[in-house]
Amino acid sequence: MSNLDRESVPSLCGGRGFVVAEPVRELLSPRNVKLGESTEVRRLLPNLGRRMVGAWCFVDHYGPDDIADEPGMQVPPHPHMGLQTVSWLHEGEVLHRDSTGSLQTIRPRQLGLMTSGRAISHSEESPKSHARFLHGAQLWVALPDAHRHTEPHFEYHAELPEVTAPGLSATLLLGTLDGTPSPGTTYTPLVGADLTLTAGADVRLPLERDFEYAVLSMSGEAHVDGVPLVPGSMLYLGCGRGELPLRADSDASLMLLGGEPFEEELIMFWNWIGRSQEEIVQARRDWMEGSRFGEVKGYDGAPLPAPELPALPLKPRGRVR
Repeated sequence: MSNLDRESVPSLCGGRGFVVAEPVRELLSPRNVKLGESTEVRRLLPNLGRRMVGAWCFVDHYGPDDIADEPGMQVPPHPHMGLQTVSWLHEGEVLHRDSTGSLQTIRPRQLGLMTSGRAISHSEESPKSHARFLHGAQLWVALPDAHRHTEPHFEYHAELPEVTAPGLSATLLLGTLDGTPSPGTTYTPLVGADLTLTAGADVRLPLERDFEYAVLSMSGEAHVDGVPLVPGSMLYLGCGRGELPLRADSDASLMLLGGEPFEEELIMFWNWIGRSQEEIVQARRDWMEGSRFGEVKGYDGAPLPAPELPALPLKPRGRVR
């Protein structure tokens, strides 16, 4: 999925200057953003209050949307560099195509993980024959400098490991939780997990004290460290936690995102992550000229044009609030 905001502005992320080195409870409100013609998403990261959680730098939550008589998700070919995209569904299907030749339908609780590395382009769409409802999340992970020029590739994992406890089932997207690893490739210490709580659940989830964490509410209502979360909201939790209390009076679904605070300073503009003004300018030129990012074959439509660059220079900085 792409950042389709035509008024795209640079997001200055990274650095440890604003990492909260202790447990907190910081509720993040979403911003509604149109995605194509028929999908609206709730954007949680980047947020006016917080730009990153570990290496997680972009979080959209969408649905449940009734698309029985609609085309559903239609995201034309667009470029990425310097990041990984994570496609995660609770309902519906998304057809992924990219410039490496990947063609894959992603279904609920299956991991679609695209590492853009130096350059890739892709499209995402609901198949012509699709389920009635579409509900999921799209997330980006910033690549560290040592790996951000790697060869682009796509991973698909239909089966993922689970961690269970009374009233809780946790599916591992990325990283490791309670000693259980995901098969998804990572480049920094992080974790992403889908948490399903049954009515009456009251559990404590083990965490890494060196990680910072946030929890995104997908459905239902749960209490996270005593804070009630409604769908489409996210709670930033800071660092220094050895466990996380979770309670649900009814069935609920959450996403746990965490990782070591991202040390590097970076620039995120449109669908690119770079370290300098020159990198972003070159990426835009390459995309508009049809070089470097490759071609997505099979999508019925034109690629997305890049937004204009802002008048002021883009400068990498640390975390800002």
